[in-house]
Amino acid sequence: MPRIAIIGAGITGVTSAYALSKLGYDVTVYDRQRYPAMETSYANGGQLSASNAEVWNSAATVIKGLRWLGRHNAPLLLNPRPSWHKYSWLAQFMGQIRNYRQNTISTTRMAIEAREHLYAMAVEEGIDFDLQRRGILHIYHDAASFETARRANALLREGGLERHAVTPEEIRGIEPTLQTPCHGGFYTPSDATGDIHKFTSGLAQACLRRGVRFEQDADIRAISRDGLPYVLDVAREDGARREQHEASAIVVCAGAASRQFARQLGDRLNIYPVKGYSISVHLDDAASQAAAPTVSLLDEAAKIVTSRLGDRFRVAGTAEFNGFNLDIRAERIQPLVDWTRRHFPGVRTARVVPWCGLRPMMPDMMPRVGPGKRPGVFYNTGHGHLGWTLSAATAQMLAASVREAVALP
Repeated sequence: MPRIAIIGAGITGVTSAYALSKLGYDVTVYDRQRYPAMETSYANGGQLSASNAEVWNSAATVIKGLRWLGRHNAPLLLNPRPSWHKYSWLAQFMGQIRNYRQNTISTTRMAIEAREHLYAMAVEEGIDFDLQRRGILHIYHDAASFETARRANALLREGGLERHAVTPEEIRGIEPTLQTPCHGGFYTPSDATGDIHKFTSGLAQACLRRGVRFEQDADIRAISRDGLPYVLDVAREDGARREQHEASAIVVCAGAASRQFARQLGDRLNIYPVKGYSISVHLDDAASQAAAPTVSLLDEAAKIVTSRLGDRFRVAGTAEFNGFNLDIRAERIQPLVDWTRRHFPGVRTARVVPWCGLRPMMPDMMPRVGPGKRPGVFYNTGHGHLGWTLSAATAQMLAASVREAVALP
């Protein structure tokens, strides 16, 4: 029986393990954290959003980024300190502007397919993850941004998404708790929200029931590529103890760390870690629960998204190009708190839990799914800001790629 090692127990690693186990493969998942979903899959914005499938490779995004330079509270922040990785990534990002249209349409189609797979997994395994299928409402505060969004909306609709413009009056009808004025919006009734950590943890339990093994607190320091089987050098207890594990095939689902594993395996994977922040506002009283929205929002001007996750209100946003930096900076958290207070003044912000994570982004904003150069090496990584949204579809793509190359007895 081929033994498949999956590196990473986040949303892409666990969905990959689940898909491969259903095909009958012997799967082991390795992760440096003690439990699954403890890094980028811990506290994201919560949106399962085909409506957010527009890739960032556009002239409009570049212009906005230049305008935001120097603003410490801007939605996008670039640390100007020289870094070959960062500036080579940005150069490739600019080169992908020509593929903006086709990549946006492709991502939309993938996102629509993904949610059906994800819902099916949740139903089959009985996973409760605070799912809300109330749609996602994008709001715009001026005519110019609304018209720009109308052009992008045409691409999303070409990708098969049902998404339509709404008036300020219709916005108030969709989400009555939103009191601040808007010029207009776009509403996607088929989108949803849910807690990525709860789902990933629940699916990991389902994987265990199916015979998948999880090696947690397992820091992979090196991978031998001197022929099959591959040998993983696994460090335990901060390196005090080392183990050697063999695998017939390797699937890299390691988020922003995937680049270093790809290099060891002879592949070039130009993933950059783009930091995002979130706050979880605990709705500890009835008044706050009534004042918090139940429909998921995206404020285009602030680049902030929201999700209602049971008795918590998740508010997330910002993109920070600052390398592998996981410092939670007060000046990046405060705009999320201020935004909540401004738009939903009835929500108490006395108990707010901040978080940050590193989105693994490819320059073309498309996930890397499929085989590497060497036999038995595969990737399912680089999902950027849409890991939660796309993971259930890319897991199916990954499983099909492995099935073609790694025969079962």
